[in-house]
Amino acid sequence: MQLFILAVGKGRGAAEHRLAEDWLGRLADGGQIIEVESKLPAGIKRTADEGSRLLRALPAGAALAILDPNGKDHSSEDLAALISTWRDSGFGAAAFAIGGADGHADDIRKKALKTISFGRATWPHMLCRAMLAEQLYRATTILTGHPYHRGN
Repeated sequence: MQLFILAVGKGRGAAEHRLAEDWLGRLADGGQIIEVESKLPAGIKRTADEGSRLLRALPAGAALAILDPNGKDHSSEDLAALISTWRDSGFGAAAFAIGGADGHADDIRKKALKTISFGRATWPHMLCRAMLAEQLYRATTILTGHPYHRGN
């Protein structure tokens, strides 16, 4: 199953972006960061524009989860189980969306099958990408029985 990170903002030169790409590059079926950017000023219209851009970037037939501080906190094993469930349900890809500074618009929230949190702390978007990429790699190693994840 291909895994995607859909992210608001450009970060190609950032060290965190390179770190995220390194983790995604380790995925057996591949992984990719898809970036979108709005030129609108901050506010509701920008958040809506970012949401519609994220939805347009969503690969066809992919399951969608959004990252949000108000979502459900998932362990690495929970994330692995979610990916496994989506894979076994016939999804060929899964995308995990990181919104802009003002969060996600209602249209992408409605489309999402899951809302995931990395806790209540606020994380820089670029660091969140790297953390998510590592967790996606960890989830795939859990599913394959690879020793990378030695939980509990």
